[in-house]
Amino acid sequence: MSSVPYETTDGGELPRGAAGAAPRGASRWGDPLFRGLATACGLLVALCMFGLAAVLVTDSWESISTIGVRFFTTTSWAPSLDAYGALTSLAGTAVTTIVAMAIALPLAMVIAMLLTELVHPAVSRIVGTAIEMLAAIPSIIFGMFGMYVIVPLMQAHVVPWLTATPIGRLPFFGEGSQGGGFSLFTAGIVLAVMVLPFITAVSRDVLSMVPQVVKEAGYGMGSTTWEVMHKISFKHSASGIVGAGFIGLGRALGETMAVAFLVGGVYDRLPTSIFDPGTTIAATIANTFNEAGTSLHVSALIELGLALFVITMAFQLLAHAWLRRVRRVTGGRA
Repeated sequence: MSSVPYETTDGGELPRGAAGAAPRGASRWGDPLFRGLATACGLLVALCMFGLAAVLVTDSWESISTIGVRFFTTTSWAPSLDAYGALTSLAGTAVTTIVAMAIALPLAMVIAMLLTELVHPAVSRIVGTAIEMLAAIPSIIFGMFGMYVIVPLMQAHVVPWLTATPIGRLPFFGEGSQGGGFSLFTAGIVLAVMVLPFITAVSRDVLSMVPQVVKEAGYGMGSTTWEVMHKISFKHSASGIVGAGFIGLGRALGETMAVAFLVGGVYDRLPTSIFDPGTTIAATIANTFNEAGTSLHVSALIELGLALFVITMAFQLLAHAWLRRVRRVTGGRA
């Protein structure tokens, strides 16, 4: 073995045995290759998104140019007359999503707190795994479960009880036209069960990353468990929890099969009650696309898809803006 020391770039010498630690020359190709591959993958994703948007705009142009703004302000949906309006679908999408998030988000937060703060780690692993398994169940199974279990339960017990209470006298909470079985509310309940594992899993992981020493400092100052979770864990994990909520929201907006089974399939009438049947954007496309007999009908359905695409992108941009604001408020800790 040679005992000649290696020269460094500044004219100095490396000690013997330090040759392996010396930087390699400019001929190294691994980093440039990986950088180029990563850049190409990122550009491919962006290209796919813009390509999808371009296809949706192109294929829906007949509807855009023929119907115009009336497409979003009318409830008519009569393929025999080539009259199409998206207002019923938009309203149904909004109602089912609000119901799902109003149920799933608080429940997911409570479960995440339970799994990270209040139960033994072994119990936390078992319960967490069971909740995450809900995400692996196909949506059509949820739809069938809702049809044969939730719908009869809603018709026989839940809706009659709710409408008999003071809640039934509130606007938009009166008894529906079909007894509340196949309805926006039923679809929203099943949708809540479907988005629950996504919100819970992300929230649990984010809360579990809060440094233990920070929580112990809170307990050492005399804080209760609720105060530690509320003032330390939630503030430290704010951006992650917001992100979890938007993940669930995106899933709720685009869910198709389970909602199509349960929402009722009414395309031309705005609901007057949360227990009325209706439709959503995704359910309308799924239920009627095979029956589209004219080019305008197909174009109108694709315009519905374009509307859902724009709504989803808008919520993603809102999520990023909100996350930046949360990080500024929390001093970059979240």
